[in-house]
Amino acid sequence: MAAPTTASNCKVLLLAGGLGTRLRPLTDHTPKCLIPIHGRPLLDYWLARFHAAGIYDVLLNSHHLHPQVERYVRDVNARGYFRIKLFHEPTLLGSAGTIHANRDLVRAGETALVVYADNLSNVDLGALLNYHRGHGRPLTMMLFHTPYPDKCGIAELDASGRVVSFVEKPKQPKSDLANAGLYAMTAEAYREMADMNKFDLGFEVLPAFVGRMMGWTWNGYHRDIGTPEALRNAEAELSSWGGDRVELPQ
Repeated sequence: MAAPTTASNCKVLLLAGGLGTRLRPLTDHTPKCLIPIHGRPLLDYWLARFHAAGIYDVLLNSHHLHPQVERYVRDVNARGYFRIKLFHEPTLLGSAGTIHANRDLVRAGETALVVYADNLSNVDLGALLNYHRGHGRPLTMMLFHTPYPDKCGIAELDASGRVVSFVEKPKQPKSDLANAGLYAMTAEAYREMADMNKFDLGFEVLPAFVGRMMGWTWNGYHRDIGTPEALRNAEAELSSWGGDRVELPQ
């Protein structure tokens, strides 16, 4: 199948290089991004979200058990829909470091979508991108309501939806709106992040965008699958949002 022309004009940086230490021993032999959920690798679920939004240009970083990720990417690209490029990190660069190392991912006029691959979500990326392009600010942070605000990056919004405060793992959270690990941004904002030459997005980069970024709250399904308990819950919840019926283009 030939890759279709997309109106999304969007490039994805899919952050998938984590070690998955909390999921050991599962991740001793399988990279976290390929951990199976209902028999399918986690990355399949993200590619399904990109397909639904008409996005097919993806840069995927890797580190742990890189050859397995390389085989996965080769097999997906052979189907002819996605154009996935692989960026191997022999030494982990950190979320912001990966952006720094790939400063030229997006061109002027394009939108960058930075996604943490270690979440399972049914987010409507088309709706997120429409919102982002409509408000005119450089960055949009996807948010969700969390029952554990002290364990997340927490944002406060003003009446217009602008992020006026963002604190990573606050001791005294001021809201339950958590950073979902997914950001839409202009090419200029992406390069600004890259030029900071930092290691971590949550602690070192995003606070610099407070007052300039908007929050977009997703009320659908979104879960971090970083622990065995979370992974079991994700398996049990899959049919509740149709994840057991996810298909990729062939």
